[in-house]
Amino acid sequence: MTSSFDTPGRIKCGTITSACFEASLADYTGVLGLSVVESGTVSADLAASWGALASAGRRVALLCHADARPGFLRLVEASATPDYKPLRSFGWAAFEHTVADCDALFADIQTSGFTVIGAPKLVPGFDNFIPFQVVGRAGEVLYLNQVLKAGMSELDLPMTAARVDHMFIAILAAPDRTAAVAFHRDALGFVEGETWSIPYSVINNSFGLPDDTITDMTMTRTGRMPAAEIDQYPAAATPRGGPPGELPPGNAMISFITASLDSVSAPFLAPPARHAGALHAGRRSAVVRGTAGELIELIEAQ
Repeated sequence: MTSSFDTPGRIKCGTITSACFEASLADYTGVLGLSVVESGTVSADLAASWGALASAGRRVALLCHADARPGFLRLVEASATPDYKPLRSFGWAAFEHTVADCDALFADIQTSGFTVIGAPKLVPGFDNFIPFQVVGRAGEVLYLNQVLKAGMSELDLPMTAARVDHMFIAILAAPDRTAAVAFHRDALGFVEGETWSIPYSVINNSFGLPDDTITDMTMTRTGRMPAAEIDQYPAAATPRGGPPGELPPGNAMISFITASLDSVSAPFLAPPARHAGALHAGRRSAVVRGTAGELIELIEAQ
């Protein structure tokens, strides 16, 4: 299953940083039902590949649902960032996971370490999924999405029987949506998909904007498989701060499968290297930084 899942353009992993590592881990293995696949500490060479040398030696756990497809969440211990506020800065804003039963998970999650910031509801203009949104205790944002109908005009959305399945879209907050889309298209090889303009309640609530404020967002994809939703963030948004030499706070990094690092036309933070373990499986990987400051780990398919 791993080989068929690991096709170019696939989101293989989302990385979250937490200053309350054990409590965050309990949230993910508790109410979300994920299991620890691997645990240990971040090696010096892996931290160097991230451009985050100060993350070396920090605790790390790789998580997956037993019934889900072989995509991962990676939780990395980090220093505290007291002034960090989710959904207020550029970079990876949220990870969107497919779930089996939105209402059941919503009921359970309200007594956990997650805070609901958007109750389950249909999005205006879309009738094939029901999402709700939560913030974790480390400031990370998850969109938990029950797919009702798999097909959209350009995209196929994954349905699942797992409580929480793999991430299938990464949400990017961009200061310049056009530039961010061009980077993902031209440097990384994704296809530029449809653009929608909607009243985006999560963003409007975060910035105290009127409910009818419109956000432009563009999807990227490989074939009919979604990759990133790139949102034009308001002028009040700021660059993502964080502890010096560490990964960014909250939603820190996305790992995509790529056909070949040789076709990537963006500078790597460190030369490509091979890493052991379930995520990399000895394959070459390297990290680039996008125009919104986002970290993108690219793992070769073979």
